[in-house]
Amino acid sequence: MTFSHPLARAAQVWQANVGGPRKILIVATTLELDPHHKNFKRQLVDGLSSAAEEFVAASDDLDGYCLINRLRQWNK
Repeated sequence: MTFSHPLARAAQVWQANVGGPRKILIVATTLELDPHHKNFKRQLVDGLSSAAEEFVAASDDLDGYCLINRLRQWNK
């Protein structure tokens, strides 16, 4: 099963070793994720978060999710 959403540019499952092995869904998006930024749109971020939560809940393997911005959008 693959995570797909109109606001997600990419998604991949990564293994994190925090207190034991855990599988985390990493979702890259172009949305502004900083709530203090002028371009932050809570409704869109909440919609993407809800879709990721539902995907994780439907999966037996995943332990959680994380939303990130694409690397080229990170400030240098």
